[in-house]
Amino acid sequence: MCCPLSHQTESWSRGRWEEEKTEDKVKWKQLEHKGPYFAPLYEPLPDDVKFYYDGQPMKLSLATEEIATFYAKMLDHEYTTKEMFQNNFFRDWKEEMTEKEQEIIQSLDKCDFKEIHKYFVDRNEARKALPKEEKQKLKEETDKIQEEYGYCILDGHREKIGNFKTEPPGLFRGRGNHPKMGMLKKRIMPEDVIINCSKDSKIPVPPEGHKWKEVRCDNTVTWLASWTENIQNSLKYIMLNPSSKLKGEKDWQKYEVARRLKGVVDKIRSQYRDDWKSREMKTRQRAVALYFIDKLALRAGNEKEEGETADTVGCCSLRVEHIKLHPELDEQEHVVEFDFLGKDSIRYYNKVPVEKPVFKNLKLFMQNKDPGDDLFDRLTTSSLNSYLQDLMAGLSAKVFRTYNASITLQEQLKALTNPEDNVAAKLLAYNRANRAVAVLCNHQRATPKTFEKSMQALQAKIDAKNQQLEDAQAELKRAKADRKAKKDVKSKEAVEKKKKLLEKIKEQLEKLNVQVMDKEENKQIALGTSKLNYLDPRISVAWCKKFGVPIEKIYNKTQREKFAWAIDMADEDFEF
Repeated sequence: MCCPLSHQTESWSRGRWEEEKTEDKVKWKQLEHKGPYFAPLYEPLPDDVKFYYDGQPMKLSLATEEIATFYAKMLDHEYTTKEMFQNNFFRDWKEEMTEKEQEIIQSLDKCDFKEIHKYFVDRNEARKALPKEEKQKLKEETDKIQEEYGYCILDGHREKIGNFKTEPPGLFRGRGNHPKMGMLKKRIMPEDVIINCSKDSKIPVPPEGHKWKEVRCDNTVTWLASWTENIQNSLKYIMLNPSSKLKGEKDWQKYEVARRLKGVVDKIRSQYRDDWKSREMKTRQRAVALYFIDKLALRAGNEKEEGETADTVGCCSLRVEHIKLHPELDEQEHVVEFDFLGKDSIRYYNKVPVEKPVFKNLKLFMQNKDPGDDLFDRLTTSSLNSYLQDLMAGLSAKVFRTYNASITLQEQLKALTNPEDNVAAKLLAYNRANRAVAVLCNHQRATPKTFEKSMQALQAKIDAKNQQLEDAQAELKRAKADRKAKKDVKSKEAVEKKKKLLEKIKEQLEKLNVQVMDKEENKQIALGTSKLNYLDPRISVAWCKKFGVPIEKIYNKTQREKFAWAIDMADEDFEF
């Protein structure tokens, strides 16, 4: 077994990537694995746990009962209060019922899932309260599954697999106000799964009584198994762990392409500014769209999964109804007001002052068009990306997003970091820099359910710490009076001891206040998305090394494994 990635050197990382280089399209020569680990089959509810309809207990068929448990488990979640979620759930649930159940169950309002909900809450609490020995036993069982299914052999190396388990059946949540929220995510069966492995490997054995949909050998892709999920008809994959050779190399290449953009971005910006005055409408539209992709980090658009029905758009697919033009607004000139649903049905709302030629062009693009017409009717994502490829090899609209996110982080860290601050204050500066990126990329989230509770707990700690501070100040005052009266070594030492204690409490109090500020500022911002997908990790690693912040304060264990290549490569002077 190979040593953990976190202990490997830069030369080892680069060496692995350059080892046995094959033609670009070939990703591996040998791939062997056990296939996916399937979600366990449904276990029926105990007889004393009842479902009620219209006040009367009702015994459900096994399939109907299982789907009822999905809804029951979410009773304390905001989703189950949403009408769209309720309607989608009830429609899909009815389709899985027996004829007799369909006749009886006519209204979700008459369904009582409370006993089922309580059963699962109690079961979770019981699991948390298990003795240490029982918890260890469960951990050993999990580790055994990980050991059997969680690794593959890739070109002679034992590599960790990322998500080796199929997702269990349940109810689709989606982000934002997704129109499919509440729909039934069906159980993945072996008959749904395509296996990918090398011809000379031992083919994974499907569960007894089942067979694979297909077994293929495609060494131009890096996935080990795939299937189509039923909600959006999108392909799902079992992939290598982020810390694997192929994944690490892919990450590194992605950020290197974004770094190369730094060398030509001024030329590209100059060109699209010139193109705002082009005689060709197609060229003008491309130039304005590229300005938005560059300035606002908008996604290109036209990226929907097959079968997705949500009315989501990106820059190239914006419609006239998605923008309003304000010659003057909030004491700013030439303001564009954006309002549309972006990826995952997350609303993008922004009022942005733009350059005058952009404003004039937008007015031109909107002339004689209805609200539902395309704003950029002579532009597609593919034509835009084709143009960008001619400007720089590997350049796409997505690369701008990665570039601007990484540059923004680097600039914000330089502006916000005070070398004299303690670690807590430096971390606040880091999160503020990261938040600037998340806002740029529109990475939002709903305020967590536990937010108020965790803030109350923090406030209680602050109140207790303030009391400790008062007590410590009073004790120091008494110690100083004692020293003044006695003037001996012992009383002098007592004063120094009380001073140190007071400083320690002040430091702890400052740390708690910083935590409160940080939590409040981040309650509706998803910092993780940009940190893991758009920010060159070498910027964060270099910042940690330069300012003496432990890397584990920025990246957890899994993330440190994912970015082991960056930890090895970047020194404190790294510049994106």
